Amino acid sequence: MKMTLGAVARPGTSKANKTGSWRTSRRPLFLHVNCNACHSCALSCPEGCISGTGKNMYCPDYDYCKGCGICSTVCAQHDIEMVAEELGVPCVPGVAPLKAPYNNREIKSLSSS
Repeated sequence: MKMTLGAVARPGTSKANKTGSWRTSRRPLFLHVNCNACHSCALSCPEGCISGTGKNMYCPDYDYCKGCGICSTVCAQHDIEMVAEELGVPCVPGVAPLKAPYNNREIKSLSSS
């Protein structure tokens, strides 16, 4: 890739550089229970890797998510939790990621162990 003064890359080259491997030890878990499709998570994501169209349909692209937690912080419905990377729960639009016997408190205790 040709670099110019100031290290400006051509548009679209960041798609080839999957930066999710830089993620911290935590990742967002979209619970898909209380989402009201306000779009705050997607608008606040510095990587622009959250997409969705409708209630309980938003998901991050874990190939690019760095685990900063901004989406979890801005979610007024508390529908995004930061959990341990090891849980590795995939995000499927419209599907709650964990069924009984799990709840938010148990997810937090799993992520802190």
